[in-house]
Amino acid sequence: MILVNLLLVAIAPHAYAKRNLVLMISDGFGPTSETMARSFMQDMGTESHEPWSSILDSMLTGSIRTQSSNSLVTDSAAGATAFACGLKTHNGAIAVDTNGTPCGTILEAAKNAGYATGLVTTSRITHATPASFAAHVVDRDMEDLIAMHMISKNATRHTKVDLMFGGGMCRFLPQSNDNSCRNDDVDVWQAAKDSGVTTLTRRSEFDLLSQTNQSMLPLIGLFAHSHMAYTIDRDSTSQPSLSEMTQTALNLLDDTSDKGFFLMVEGARIDMAGHDNDPAAHVHDIIEYWRTVQKVHQFVHSNPDTLVVSTSDHETGGLALGIDPEYTWHPRVLNQVTKSAEQVCSYLFRTQKQDVAEVIEDHVFPKYLGIDNHTQAELDVVVDALQVKGGDGRHKACKHAIGGIVSKRARVGWSTGGHTGADVGLYAYGNQMHKIKGNMENSHLGTLLMQYLDVSPSQVTKALANTATRQLAFFHSPHHDHD
Repeated sequence: MILVNLLLVAIAPHAYAKRNLVLMISDGFGPTSETMARSFMQDMGTESHEPWSSILDSMLTGSIRTQSSNSLVTDSAAGATAFACGLKTHNGAIAVDTNGTPCGTILEAAKNAGYATGLVTTSRITHATPASFAAHVVDRDMEDLIAMHMISKNATRHTKVDLMFGGGMCRFLPQSNDNSCRNDDVDVWQAAKDSGVTTLTRRSEFDLLSQTNQSMLPLIGLFAHSHMAYTIDRDSTSQPSLSEMTQTALNLLDDTSDKGFFLMVEGARIDMAGHDNDPAAHVHDIIEYWRTVQKVHQFVHSNPDTLVVSTSDHETGGLALGIDPEYTWHPRVLNQVTKSAEQVCSYLFRTQKQDVAEVIEDHVFPKYLGIDNHTQAELDVVVDALQVKGGDGRHKACKHAIGGIVSKRARVGWSTGGHTGADVGLYAYGNQMHKIKGNMENSHLGTLLMQYLDVSPSQVTKALANTATRQLAFFHSPHHDHD
């Protein structure tokens, strides 16, 4: 009997080994975005003619097909559901199939199997991508219900998500609170506290996490009313960066379960900059995403039982480097920009109407966009955008006007303010990375990730049969770039 046991151990030495999976999603990041940021870094160097490579360049293993079940151009909800559930669904659906039936996710299956679980994002934590791993609703705009799902417990009465970092505090506060964006009086934040969840909202509280030896999980840290700031705008004294949140998440989750952990990390604002056709905000959030990948890459070196996979749900903007007729583009134009189009427009909306043109000429162009030789046409396009009727329409027109001026000077083109149907890159490093290669459907990647953790969503799907997937009162938006 002893001999038999020894042989079994020899045949399957890793049968009970710890196993970690980090799924990184660079929302809206296509192959041209990688080229843009690489060229930007190369051009900023002292030897701009020398080749330069990002951490992702060394991890490229294939590509992902992005279409959803009802469109050749997916949205983030259907794209993330493909990764989370391993199946195709229609645009707008959050971890439900095409019939609206909840599908068990890799995060939920991992939690049931004994893994620690985490979600890190720079969007609202209730936004489409993170929501698709821990909530089940028929419409992504049902964020009030999503917030309740995300703090719920699984069949074993444990909070399904051990750690959440991101923005979106307004979805957790009752509508009686001035900072709320909910449509009801449910206090989800207090409900989380009552169930034993540690809650954080301040940068100072976040910093203390690295100084304690006590287990703080389950834990929610929300550091912004809505989405967290673009990297180009971020105040480091009030909001942690994506790389900082990810490093802390890795440290906390690694000490939580002997079996391992599943962590999803999203660079969400890459996508939103694409929607705004804002090349400077886009490139700076990509560079921060690279920093985050580097942190995870280093973790894998110290923890070889870890697999990191990076990909995107879709491409945003139809980005092109070079505008006819010139065979060139100018990365240094982007380096002069100090604020996102979003921040510039928010500033202009607070400016008295009679002062707008003067403020644009004397402040916005030289200080925010690095332009000291603006044309009358450039001034006119911004002033005209600020006259568009309707709050949402005016804000979008302004951001596209600001982004358009910078893009034209950099010789950067955009085909849309929405998503495209392009394939996106697939990157992997670490344990069993050889299995993550080639061109594949997004849903197939979801299946491969579940196989890596040796988990199945079937039992979770059965347990979710009676889950409420419809929010009674909500506003469905036709646009999902910033709402």
